Amino acid sequence: MPLPGRTLSAQLVWPVVGLVLAAVIANVAFAAWLATRNALGAATLGRERIVAALDRSRIPLSPAVVDALGDLTGSELVVWDEAADAPGTTTLGADRLAAATSLLREANDGDVITLGENRYAVGIVRAGGVRPERALVLTPVRNLAATTWAAVWPVLAVAAATLAVLVPLGLLTTGSIARRIAAIERRVERFSTGDFTAEQGGAGRGDDEVGRLAAGVERMRGELETLRDRLVAGERERLLGQLAAGFAHELRNAITGARLAIDLHRRRCAGSPPAGRPDDSLAVAVRQLEIVEEEVRGLLALGRPPATVPAAVDLDALAAEVRDLVGPRCGHAGVALASGPPCHASVIGRREGLRAALVNLALNAIDAAGGGGHVTVAAVADPAGPALVVEDDGPGPPDELAESLHEPFVTGKQEGVGLGLTVARAVAEQHGGRLEWRRDDGRTRFEIRLPATQIVTGETVA
Repeated sequence: MPLPGRTLSAQLVWPVVGLVLAAVIANVAFAAWLATRNALGAATLGRERIVAALDRSRIPLSPAVVDALGDLTGSELVVWDEAADAPGTTTLGADRLAAATSLLREANDGDVITLGENRYAVGIVRAGGVRPERALVLTPVRNLAATTWAAVWPVLAVAAATLAVLVPLGLLTTGSIARRIAAIERRVERFSTGDFTAEQGGAGRGDDEVGRLAAGVERMRGELETLRDRLVAGERERLLGQLAAGFAHELRNAITGARLAIDLHRRRCAGSPPAGRPDDSLAVAVRQLEIVEEEVRGLLALGRPPATVPAAVDLDALAAEVRDLVGPRCGHAGVALASGPPCHASVIGRREGLRAALVNLALNAIDAAGGGGHVTVAAVADPAGPALVVEDDGPGPPDELAESLHEPFVTGKQEGVGLGLTVARAVAEQHGGRLEWRRDDGRTRFEIRLPATQIVTGETVA
């Protein structure tokens, strides 16, 4: 299993949250700086305006005028008594004035002083009047913390609301995407273990990019499964071909020796049977050897490419020849052998391979029909292409083998090898056709379907 790493949520949501927080901090810092700058600028501008107004004024700064100016401007005014070097008329209370005397005496124009809990910007002006007077204008400067808070709290409120919505929504969205991608990851992980089982539905499905990725992975699964099956089938056929070739070579040598021995015995015993009682046992034995030889030819077709050159093959004559070959086997098993109507068709193909395939199908049908059964071996015409047909009225293949009958070594017979249908399918595919079978009305029908393009026109083959 892969080591756990950063989750998709961590990679998508938290960077966004970090960017939002960075933006909030930047906005707060800028808002605080701007608010402080504006507050100081406003205080300076207000002080300068008061100073300018007093400088132009010719009104004596009496207590009534000073109180009025304080109320109108929101500033504190102190008229300095230069003779006593102490504050004179002022809007400051006695307690605040006592504490501020030393500060006011040393203050310069533009200074910022603190009186109690308040801060003031100092402006010094000499008012024109009946007698010039020196006045100190104390313009209040708002507390820096209060100014900053007033500027940044709306930004913080919006940011908090944004994060309160963004984080859960981001986690929900990315969590859903992460679960779908995790499902795809688990799917691909199963591919690496050889599990290509098709999956219905799944968290990865959808019409978005993740859904299309899941669909692509599913298509890849199908391709990998097909490729694996082809590799396995190819390897099995290769091994089967090697096995069949070696087995068939040895068996063919034995059959050839047996036929030579029988032929020699027939020549030595010519004319010996009693009159009226012909002995055909040797002919039957030769026929049985011919059937075995046909099966060997089929095995050789699995082990190596056909060596014969394709030629015109009369399908009716081929079916009749196969009926002659398997006739003794039918008589021994008590099976009735029948033919169908002629199809009058010839195809370009390899006669020995087609005959071996049809013999294998016929022998399987004889075994399936059993005593008292019926088997039909015929060639039929069809607009889609001719076919070599073997039909029997036996019980048919077991249901559990219906999908894998064509596979090597798959058989429903206790003593069967399971290569007959494999030979027939290989021959059909070599001729560009296919092997088909079906079960209808209590009869099992196998067909070697040949392509219509192989039909020979305007020619009769004996």
